[in-house]
Amino acid sequence: MTNKYKVVLAVFSLSVLAAGAAEKPLRQDRPNIIMVLIDDMGWGDFSCFGNTETETPNIDAMAKEGLRFHGFYVNSPICSPSRVAITTGQVPQRWRISSFLSNRKHNAQRGMANWLDPEAPVMARYLQQAGYATGHFGKWHMGGQRDVNEAPPISAYGFDESLTNFEGMGAKLLPLTETPIENGGVEKGRIWEKAVNLGDPVEWKLRCEITGAFVDRAIGFIDQAEAAEKPFFINLWPDDVHTPLFPSVDNWADTTRGLYLSVLEEMDQQLGPLFDRVKNDPELRDNTLILICSDNGPEIDCGSAGPFKGLKATLFEAGIRSPLVVWGPGFTDPKKAGTVNDESVFCGIDLAPSLLKLANVPVPDGVKFDGQLMLETLLGQSVDSLKGALCFRRPPDRLKYRTFTDLPDLAIREGKWKLLCDYDGSNPMLFNLETDPSEKNNLAGGHPERVEQLTQVVMKWNADLPKDAGDPTFTGK
Repeated sequence: MTNKYKVVLAVFSLSVLAAGAAEKPLRQDRPNIIMVLIDDMGWGDFSCFGNTETETPNIDAMAKEGLRFHGFYVNSPICSPSRVAITTGQVPQRWRISSFLSNRKHNAQRGMANWLDPEAPVMARYLQQAGYATGHFGKWHMGGQRDVNEAPPISAYGFDESLTNFEGMGAKLLPLTETPIENGGVEKGRIWEKAVNLGDPVEWKLRCEITGAFVDRAIGFIDQAEAAEKPFFINLWPDDVHTPLFPSVDNWADTTRGLYLSVLEEMDQQLGPLFDRVKNDPELRDNTLILICSDNGPEIDCGSAGPFKGLKATLFEAGIRSPLVVWGPGFTDPKKAGTVNDESVFCGIDLAPSLLKLANVPVPDGVKFDGQLMLETLLGQSVDSLKGALCFRRPPDRLKYRTFTDLPDLAIREGKWKLLCDYDGSNPMLFNLETDPSEKNNLAGGHPERVEQLTQVVMKWNADLPKDAGDPTFTGK
């Protein structure tokens, strides 16, 4: 071969390599995403959100390097629909999931499906199709529970690997309990034994160690994905801090709130190795986004919602406002590290379109999210809020809950204003959340035009969705 042809071949080879490099996405074009969704935790339970009764140092460390959002909402005050909203980017009532999924009879009585339709738009599936390794580790509660034993497996929704609890199909961890008794003894027990009919394999684990077991599986999954040079998407959805409360015997307490705080502390400790695995790996630290929030507000006598009124299952702020921590030094504005965004209002259904945008994964033709693109806000590059109104419907089985009676059916937030009313628009309550975040002063009588405007918007929103048995006009269809 002459020198002339050697030069030409060398130039050609370099061109091919350059073209190949150009076609291969930059590493930050394929970011890793971890969604930590805590169960039944109040807005004010992280110490970085104001808890002075205990500390959550591992989560606080993520907040110190990341961003805290005070105006983030979930789309339902109860578990299953809240999870559907985050998973699909759509209002959960579209899929006839408007309260917690229960046994077959109870679901039918409330006008609900038995599981999330696998045809729903699922963020994990689109990431999987784009080459992501996808794993779900923790509570599912979107199908497969009680006597509903033919629900689709979690893999049907786009997950390569899963490990769940008694409210999902497939491999699971079931809880063993230890309770201190007199004379220094310990009473041992099991919870949800019948869940073995929801699929194998089943492993029994101390209730106080289950979050750590989910974390261990997630870390192993990260190791595998990194070895395969694949980006990953992980749901890490612990059972904690949902009742029944079983901290370790050494951390036992005499009150419900004390037990709750012990479980919260231990959950934070068990999440630490997951955060450390990412933070201490140079290949992951600048290419991973971690989001940490709660699926709904706190149970009575357990969690704290800070300044907000209400509980889990109510449409008052405590039921639907969630703490949100976003960590991702490679993506978030470094000038905003450790800061609080108390201006932006956005919600769970906004996460799917925003995270797919971050991952440069296109939405398939024909798929329309209810959520909006809020990526710049999530990354601290903007303080924009969602456009228009944010609407809610109460769970059909929650007209009364704990200390609350005659709960409103609908709620809407638009700007600083929040309105709650019944299905027909009666019994309006209007609050200015900028001056009255605790929803103490009903201003409906002084702002009839605002009441009328917001009532019409939320009633139209509700009319466009399938009804459930909470609506007096529900006919069972």
